[in-house]
Amino acid sequence: MQPQAVIPPKRSSQKRRLFGWLLTIALLSVVFWQRLNIIDWWLLRGYEPPVEVVALATDTTMTNQARKLFYINRPEVQEKAAFYQSCEDGETSVVLGCYKPPRGIFLLQVSDQRLAGIEEVTAAHEMLHAAYDRLSDKERQRIGTLVRLAYKGLEGTPVGEKIALYEEAGADTTNELHSILGTEVANLPAELEAHYAKYFTKRAAVVAFSDQYQAVFTARKQRVADLDKQLEDIEKQVADNNASLLSQEATIKAESARLDVLLRNDQIGEYNQGVAAYNQSLVPYRSLLNQTRSLIAQYKTILDERNAVALEVQALGRALDSSIQTSVEER
Repeated sequence: MQPQAVIPPKRSSQKRRLFGWLLTIALLSVVFWQRLNIIDWWLLRGYEPPVEVVALATDTTMTNQARKLFYINRPEVQEKAAFYQSCEDGETSVVLGCYKPPRGIFLLQVSDQRLAGIEEVTAAHEMLHAAYDRLSDKERQRIGTLVRLAYKGLEGTPVGEKIALYEEAGADTTNELHSILGTEVANLPAELEAHYAKYFTKRAAVVAFSDQYQAVFTARKQRVADLDKQLEDIEKQVADNNASLLSQEATIKAESARLDVLLRNDQIGEYNQGVAAYNQSLVPYRSLLNQTRSLIAQYKTILDERNAVALEVQALGRALDSSIQTSVEER
């Protein structure tokens, strides 16, 4: 007698459907939680960042996470005309770069070597805008509190002046603070430093770029201020000298008139006595007059230097953007 084959029981179609639903839900969950990575992969597929863009990421010590945020926005370094088309939206705060999702990141090309470092700072600044966009609501609230607390001691600094401009333009100042503090302020609380460490391996390098180009303006503005003080001192000295010269001149003219009368009246003895004193009075007058003329010549030389430096500051400002207020004008 042959043994009968054992026929396994069939799984019910209900169990198969349940398994299928569970698998689908699991896959959808993975897709949901990894959606940003999937989107980033899609955006970066086949993308080869230009050499200048790679250099900006490298020079600012961007981490892999930061590079990805930077590259998915396809950064472009543009000449002024193209930059304005990309960034201009009526906000005076748009000067050196902009983050315009979903179009990307746009940076103003600055070829003046005196302003080396400004493109690097701008690139890092705009990347941090992209990073801020990626924060969860809870994390954004936490970071917002931290940057506002860090800002409290900076109101009277150049950072404070920048934030005031953003406030006037109606911009999101917390977002701007997140980018500005991360790229321009050296010493930050430990929690913020830990946050920025996600994006820069050496944030101090970015701040150094900022200090480097800011120093170009600071040194020249300080030179203008120093020269203005010298001009002010000379103006006061010349005014005092002129007052003294006028007084001496009146005395000399009066004495000259008296001597003329003596000479016409043939009072030769008295005239001769007065001539010696008269000639002696001319010595300090002529000395002060020569000193005043020398001061005036010195004033003109300093004024020429002052105006040359002021024009240089204005030219540097125009190299960045026509909306930058240099606060130094030609006299």
